[in-house]
Amino acid sequence: MEVGTDFRHWDELIPDALGLIFSNLTLQDLLTVIPRVCQSWSKVVMGPYCWQEIDIEEWSNRCRPQHLDRMLQMLITRSCGSLRKLCVSGLQNDMIFSYITEHAGSLQTLRLPRSEIGDSIVEQTAGRLSTITFLDLSYCGKIGSRALEAIGKNCKLLVGLCRNMHPLDTAGKPLMDEEAHAIATTMPRLKHLEMAYHLISTKSALQILSSCTELEFLDLRGCWDVQLEDKFLKEKYPKLKVLGPLILDYYERNEWEDCSDFSDASEYLAWEFVAGELEDYYDDDDDDVSYDGMWDDEGRLEELELRFYEGIDQNGDAVYGGHGWPPSP
Repeated sequence: MEVGTDFRHWDELIPDALGLIFSNLTLQDLLTVIPRVCQSWSKVVMGPYCWQEIDIEEWSNRCRPQHLDRMLQMLITRSCGSLRKLCVSGLQNDMIFSYITEHAGSLQTLRLPRSEIGDSIVEQTAGRLSTITFLDLSYCGKIGSRALEAIGKNCKLLVGLCRNMHPLDTAGKPLMDEEAHAIATTMPRLKHLEMAYHLISTKSALQILSSCTELEFLDLRGCWDVQLEDKFLKEKYPKLKVLGPLILDYYERNEWEDCSDFSDASEYLAWEFVAGELEDYYDDDDDDVSYDGMWDDEGRLEELELRFYEGIDQNGDAVYGGHGWPPSP
C-alpha cells in the first residue's frame, strides 16, 4: 500500500472480512467471478470464509440431479466443519444426506424440502444433528413418524420445524396422527411448527398444544379435520398464533409442480456442472494455487465449470446471458 494514502487495497483485506463481503454475492459470482479476480480472493472462496452458510435451494430446484451431490460435497468440504446453515431442495438419495450429517458439527439450520430421504437413514444419522435448532422437512414424502421421533430424541435444541405437505399428496387419504404424536412426545421446546395440509385430527393438534408449551406459531392450513375455536385458543394459549385450518387465499404452487422439469431451453438460467474441483489446482509444494491451464481462451475451467446460459440457438450451442466480468477493485 502506498505511503500517505487512506485507501486500502481490497486484496489486502483479511480473509474473514472478504468472506463477509462476498457473502452478499450470488452463488455463480462466488464460483466463477471471484476466483478470477486475483489469487488472494480465490483463496478466500476456496476456504471456509464464504461457506459457513450455504443456500443453494433456488439452484437445486433447477439443477440436474446428477450435479447436486457433487456441488454439495464441494461446498461442504470448503466449509471445513464451520457450516452453520444449509438450504437445499430435492436430495435424491440417502448417501448425500448421510454426508451432510457427517459434517454437521456446527450446523444449526437445515432446510431439505422435497427430498427423497426415508425413515431409516434419519434414524441412523439423527445423533449427528444434535446442534440443529431449525429443521425443514416439508414435502418429504418418504419420511414419517419414525424419522420425526428420532429427530426429537436427538435434537434437543430444536425450536423450529417445518413439515408442510402438498395438498395433492394428502387428498383423499385417511388420518395419520403418528407424526403429530411423535412431535408432541419428543419436541417439547418447539416455538415454531408448520404442518400445513397434514392429515391430523383435533385430538392430535390438542396434544401438540399441551405438550409444546413454548409454542408461539402453529401453521395448520389445510388440516381440514382440525377444529379449534378462536375463543378457546385466546383463553388457553394467548401468546400462540394459529394459522388455519381454513385458507383465505389460494394455494401458491411455488413452482412445486415444475421443480423436476429440466430443459436446456428453460427461461431460467441453467447451470451445467461439468466435473472436478478447483482444489485440484493446489500446488504440492506450497499452499498457493496454480493457475497454469486453469481456464482456456473461452474462459472455462478445465476441471470445474459452471456455464450460465439462457437457451439453445439453432446450431445447438448455448446462448450466454451476457454475464460480463466486473471491473477489478
